[in-house]
Amino acid sequence: MTLRTQPGSTVADFTIVATSNTLNFSAANKQLASALIAKGYNVTENSVAQTEENGLCDPDNSIYPGENMVLTCTPPDSRIVKINWNVNGNNIETSIKYQISSDGKTLTVTNTSDEDSGQYACIMTFDSIPYIIWQRVVIQPFPNVQASSSKTLNCEGLPVTLECCAHNGYTTQWSLDTSTGPLNLTEPSRGCSPYTYTNISVEACKDSDQIVTFLCEAQDIKGSLHNRTHVRVHATAKRYDCYDEQFGAGNVNGIQTRVCDTHSIGSVTARCQFNTPDKGVWEIVDNNCVLRVLQELVERAENLQIADVAQFTLDLWKVTDFNSARIRESDVNVLTVVTLLKRIANISQTFIVDQSIMMDFLRTSDVISSVTTRKTWERLNTGNTTRNTSSELLKSIEDIGTRLTDDSFNITTLFTHLNRTRANGSFFGVFGIDSTTQIEIPEFGEAFITTIVFSALDNVLPVRNTTYNESTTKANINGDVAAVIVNNTVHNISLTFDIKNKSFESPQCVFWNFSLLDGIGGWDSTGCEVKPLNQTDKITCVCNHTTSFSLLMSPFPTDYGVLRIITFIGVGISIFCLISALIIESIVWKSVTKNDTSYMRHVSIVNIALSLLIADICFIIGAAIVKRKKAPVGPCNAATFFMHFFYLALFFWMLVSALLLLYRTIMVFSRASKSVMKVIAFAVGYGAPLLIAVITVAITIVGGGYIQEENACWLNWFKTKALLAFVIPALTIVAINLLVLIVVLYKMLRRGVGAANQPDGRYALVVIVRCVAILTPIFGLTWGFGIGTMVSSALGIHIVFAVLNSLQVIIMYVCNVCD
Repeated sequence: MTLRTQPGSTVADFTIVATSNTLNFSAANKQLASALIAKGYNVTENSVAQTEENGLCDPDNSIYPGENMVLTCTPPDSRIVKINWNVNGNNIETSIKYQISSDGKTLTVTNTSDEDSGQYACIMTFDSIPYIIWQRVVIQPFPNVQASSSKTLNCEGLPVTLECCAHNGYTTQWSLDTSTGPLNLTEPSRGCSPYTYTNISVEACKDSDQIVTFLCEAQDIKGSLHNRTHVRVHATAKRYDCYDEQFGAGNVNGIQTRVCDTHSIGSVTARCQFNTPDKGVWEIVDNNCVLRVLQELVERAENLQIADVAQFTLDLWKVTDFNSARIRESDVNVLTVVTLLKRIANISQTFIVDQSIMMDFLRTSDVISSVTTRKTWERLNTGNTTRNTSSELLKSIEDIGTRLTDDSFNITTLFTHLNRTRANGSFFGVFGIDSTTQIEIPEFGEAFITTIVFSALDNVLPVRNTTYNESTTKANINGDVAAVIVNNTVHNISLTFDIKNKSFESPQCVFWNFSLLDGIGGWDSTGCEVKPLNQTDKITCVCNHTTSFSLLMSPFPTDYGVLRIITFIGVGISIFCLISALIIESIVWKSVTKNDTSYMRHVSIVNIALSLLIADICFIIGAAIVKRKKAPVGPCNAATFFMHFFYLALFFWMLVSALLLLYRTIMVFSRASKSVMKVIAFAVGYGAPLLIAVITVAITIVGGGYIQEENACWLNWFKTKALLAFVIPALTIVAINLLVLIVVLYKMLRRGVGAANQPDGRYALVVIVRCVAILTPIFGLTWGFGIGTMVSSALGIHIVFAVLNSLQVIIMYVCNVCD
């Protein structure tokens, strides 16, 4: 007996030598199925069948869209009367689409299209086992005719070159559209037909415009016409702002569309723009050209069968390798290659992938990962509809990597090294094109481990995470990207990366999280940390899970020594001034609170100072508990809550001061009692901030979206936009205070400040006006930069915020205490 494994539903093909021609395999067939099911294979009861390939129709006879396809089944024995038909494993019943003859031997598929391509089979029983006659049938795709666009040209007597292209299964030719019918200009040729028209007369254009209509025709190899496209050439003596041979003539802001070159399918759109005061040029605004050979692979992929995956993957690599220059510079072509790789990876989930398929898959990914493709990937990673393309490429590689055969082997391509091996107990190895990545799993059960180390994916994957959600220059991938695929649970894995650029600093161990940023994908450091290593050219990462890892490093230090010094000095000055202000307020309290206005003003001052003091203390605590830029969730949640609450209280007490000022200015003769004003002031000053802080926690803490995941204890921005719960109230209060200030100044200039017989009240109002006028823009400007520090790592913004944070307290101290 000989065995040969195949992908797909067939486990094995084998030959049996017996002493009799009349055999009953029924019982043996069922026993074999039971044995295979017990081993974990998903097989049917009739798991053994005799097959015959290419016995349904002439494989050399091309079938085109719109034609009827006739398949004929010839049983091995004339006594066989029961015949069943299926396509791609699905049973076929008689319908308008499928017509089966009364004896079951003939299947007619009517009005075919390329969607009818697939594996057809007629199934019967012979010698007690299924007998299958099958054949893969390919319906030619639609011609995809692409002809030169109609255009307007200047009458300069220059020749006009036209192109007519179609799928390689068709012939194309040019004809002239005349009153008596088409006049052939070229002979039919497979694929593309060029034609140069030279009969544009300069003299004739002086009298009238010349308009000529051409026909681009596509025929199948039997001579039947499948498509006809009209192309009009308009020659005129009129002058236009823009003109070239590609887009023809047009005026400023005019739009013209032309077809792609003969190698591609699609169109290019351009707008006429002035580049000099009297001359314009066509500037391309959209280009969706995809290589014709890639488009043909896309059409094949729509009906890709398991048995065809190996050849399809090989063809994809050959196409991408041969056309690498055109593919790398085109967003659409790279996107198409990723789509095809994703299609292969999806189909691979239904069968076992061998070494040759994986080799061609990785070689194809290498083509679109080289450094010459970096600019293309930067555009894709920032496009509104293509931002997840790089993530899909990595996911496709990981997916197909989970379906490899249970064999140990190595694959080395231009930029990728794959190793698959069986491990038991522990795992250690050095991988990569230049042995640049060391991987170690100290405790591990017996299983196959697949490691894929990419040396060029730093050209593909953007540097984005919860802090930076676009491709930015805040950090760089400064090592290989290593994917570790294993079907066992791993709690501890160590990866040591060779550093590519030794001038970079602040290493961060990360993995690619496909669900990050609403499914776009990005780098995540959860479960990973940098392990101290006394080597300047290597970084070791320790993680508690397996996936695709790498190393992010900054081209400039993010832990600025100057910034830390300024921050701690500034916060120290703030705390000192605030404590001094509170002490002085307690000493002079009775002498400065003789009337209601002065009393409420100093109540506001005390609570502003107290809120800012507690918030600064929480800030120091939060900065102290962040270790290695990782924010511990429990303590950080508490510190963030109190900072959020007291910083908001600061602004709401500023609002209380402004409202008091407005009340005293407008309501000159009406007076509320001191106790009523205190209740309102405390309800606004602390009640509103508490409500906002509690609601923010309740909404965002589920799923870890309340605080930042790294660098500082503060509200999250990129994941849940929790920071808006501080930004919106704070900036709103700044705007209200400025508006109140304008109204009060207007009232004061018109009629003075209240009654002239109340000098103490007048003085108190003037002080409030001065303080609100000074503190509102200072607080607003300070926290404008404070918000900037949450979304930017620019050193200048952090320093300005630290300085203003200290300055606002000093100004408040001078303004409210010295008065």
